[in-house]
Amino acid sequence: MAIKLLCLCLLLALLGPIWAKKQPCLASASSCDQCIQSSPECAWCTAPGLSSRCQTSRGLRRAGCRKSHIYSPQGEVKVEHSRGPADVVSALQPEKLYLRLRPGVKMSFPLMVTVQKGQPVPELSADTSNVPGGLNITFMATKTGPPAQVQVYVEAARCPSDDEMGPWSVSITPKGFSMSTTLEITFECQCGCVGIREENSAACSGRGALMCGRCDCYNSFSGKECQRESGSLVSPNEDYCRSDPDALVCSGRGLCVEGFCECERRINPAEIYSGRYCECSNFDCERSNNKICAGHGLCTCGECLCDEGWTGEDCSCSMDVNSCMATNQKVCNDRGMCQCGTCVCMPPYADPTCESCPTCQDTCMQHMECVQCRAFGMGTKKDSCDQDCGHISVEMVETTEELLKTENGAKICKMRDENDCSFYYTAPSSSGGQTTVARSKECPRGL
Repeated sequence: MAIKLLCLCLLLALLGPIWAKKQPCLASASSCDQCIQSSPECAWCTAPGLSSRCQTSRGLRRAGCRKSHIYSPQGEVKVEHSRGPADVVSALQPEKLYLRLRPGVKMSFPLMVTVQKGQPVPELSADTSNVPGGLNITFMATKTGPPAQVQVYVEAARCPSDDEMGPWSVSITPKGFSMSTTLEITFECQCGCVGIREENSAACSGRGALMCGRCDCYNSFSGKECQRESGSLVSPNEDYCRSDPDALVCSGRGLCVEGFCECERRINPAEIYSGRYCECSNFDCERSNNKICAGHGLCTCGECLCDEGWTGEDCSCSMDVNSCMATNQKVCNDRGMCQCGTCVCMPPYADPTCESCPTCQDTCMQHMECVQCRAFGMGTKKDSCDQDCGHISVEMVETTEELLKTENGAKICKMRDENDCSFYYTAPSSSGGQTTVARSKECPRGL
């Protein structure tokens, strides 16, 4: 059955759950699969010891789950095969694509349609006779060509049922074409960590297997960390709630209940103790400007986890180098390192961008050869001027008097060339930049 689609979307069969209606993450989710199926915004934390596993990615980060432990599939589009060049009037690229769809997450890709000059973009049709219900496809012409470009949007409303076996194929064919583009579609409704078991895991007290961050206890053991024997109501002692024999029960921050620490609640609900022994917190970290992690990171077990672009123990150090750019567009003039947005210059260089060198050769003498070749095509560097003197840009004026008027307050250099003629220019910075040169020279009589 072919269903024609052009700049509109058709929902197939029963739509199932509609993701347009915002769904909360299922905090009570008992598995990773159940969590990621509850909403396209939901993610699962695979790290052991976390009390809340099913939240948005941002919520999990704030709860102390590291980015590397967050599972939140967003689908994938991959070109499997493109047609080679062919001497035909009409062509369609690519030939085959592979799509992994997470319900509620829209994926897109371009189709290139080659038609005869002056012909309109043909109407597209999609054969969806074998796909599960709830597939939403949209076509939108984005370029008239040649070749024309059509953006294809694909979104699934729900996961397929257990009796709907994939993968599924969809053929997209422009009207009047004999060739088509094939989409091979699978769904991301199961977590990759399912089935990967860490037997006798220390996170499960050595009495169970760790899978997707949760313990699957062996027979005769139970509890969140398999900490108690089945049938017993309480642990015989509090040893399970101490990090070592001499440590405080639950680090002095909670109660031991059935061999498992229940961390105390703070007056500020945003401040949380966590960890197997309540040894971690999300507020006991370095501060800058009276903000935890300078407001540029998350406090995770006493350590700042910095946002992208920030570093340092308190995340106060910016990795942006814009404030360290010299006039030659080099970081710290290649004479130092940019640390936290400030240049740390190598001696004897100084000033904010390492462009000043009080004990170096005078800037007039330093740039004389480059000014000569740039302004007059003379000097020892005239044959390598572009290569050696690209850091100097020259503006010419006619006379020395004009130079003095134009560059009021600038340092004026007076140098002699190989013909014993004096020429005048303004001193650039030690790293180069702009200089203004007087075209007229002062030469001995007879020259």
